[in-house]
Amino acid sequence: MRLLELKSKLQQLETIAFKLPNGSLVPNHFHVTEVGKISKDFIDCGGTVRHEEVVNFQLWEANDYDHRLHPEKLLNIIELSEKILNIGDLDIEVEYQGDTIGKYNLDFDGENFLLTTKQTDCLAKDNCGVPKSKPRVRLSDLKSKTECCTSESNCC
Repeated sequence: MRLLELKSKLQQLETIAFKLPNGSLVPNHFHVTEVGKISKDFIDCGGTVRHEEVVNFQLWEANDYDHRLHPEKLLNIIELSEKILNIGDLDIEVEYQGDTIGKYNLDFDGENFLLTTKQTDCLAKDNCGVPKSKPRVRLSDLKSKTECCTSESNCC
C-alpha cells in the first residue's frame, strides 16, 4: 500500500485496527511511535547500485489502555511528517515488535489494515546464475480431476 491510499482509507474509518499475518489483532491500545522516510542505498550481489525509499510506521503497545489512536490523529501525524520530511506517495513499511522487530508490508481488507509478510530476494538472479523457477500447475487449473486421473492421461 502506498501513502495516499492509506490516507484515503483513514478518512473513511472511525477506528484503526491492524491485523498480523497469523490473524490476531495488534492490541487496540497501540501507538504509532514513528512516521518516517527510510532511504536505502546499496549494491546488490550482481554489482548494481540501487536506491529505495519507503514510508515507515512503527507500531508500539504499552500498558496505556486509556488512549486510543484515532484515524484523524494518525492523519495529522502523517501530514506533518509529509511536510517536514518531504515524504511523497511512497510504499509503506510497518515495524512491529514480536520476538524481534518485524517488518511488514501493508494492505487493507475493508475493515482492518493487514500487516503482510515481506520476503528477502536476490535482485540479480541473472548475474548470479540463479535458475528461473519452473511454472507450477495447480489442480484447479486442470480441466477436471477425472480427465487428469484417467488411465489414458499418464498424469497419476
